[in-house]
Amino acid sequence: MLTTHSLIFQYPSGTPFSFPDLQCKPGNNLLILGESGSGKTTLLHLLSGILTPQSGDIDADGIKLNQLKMTERDAFRGKHMGMIFQKHFFMEGLSVFENLKAAQKLSGSATDIHHLDQVMVKLGIKNLSRKKPYKLSQGEQQRFSIARALANKPSYVLADEPTSSLDDRNCEKFIELIRLPFTGKPVSWIIATHDQRLKKYFPNIYEL
Repeated sequence: MLTTHSLIFQYPSGTPFSFPDLQCKPGNNLLILGESGSGKTTLLHLLSGILTPQSGDIDADGIKLNQLKMTERDAFRGKHMGMIFQKHFFMEGLSVFENLKAAQKLSGSATDIHHLDQVMVKLGIKNLSRKKPYKLSQGEQQRFSIARALANKPSYVLADEPTSSLDDRNCEKFIELIRLPFTGKPVSWIIATHDQRLKKYFPNIYEL
């Protein structure tokens, strides 16, 4: 379970962000809703251990992330979390499949070709495995970004504005995709967005 308590974060010379306490149980999905500048991305970076709060606690499966060293947070994120950023950061010189294998290696996980094949098949991108990311369409890149986030069999996937550039139909397809069973354990999706369309799909909503 992922929980926070009394989180406060401040960028240099910026106004402090004070975040509501949140709770995400295994297998449950959570929507963090807010307008631009409300701190959505900052909160995701705190939850993933990329940033450290000035005060407050982040508890992930019994481990207080905010008390770990940076290298320890990086290792925890690599093993337990997948990330989907607003901008796609792919290794452009590698194929889709090579990118996925690299994601497993960088997370410290053993290479699991069977898992990667299953994820690609379920996302409908198995036929794109040899393509370079820059040759993919926007919708294909979206599916690829989901596959990469799931490469290390995470407990949590944190996604920053994953539907902001999608039309209504592709937005619905995204929701359908994240509901698919990709691993043998429950995966919790934590999505930060200003996209009001997603409200109807998430029973657990935190508004900033």
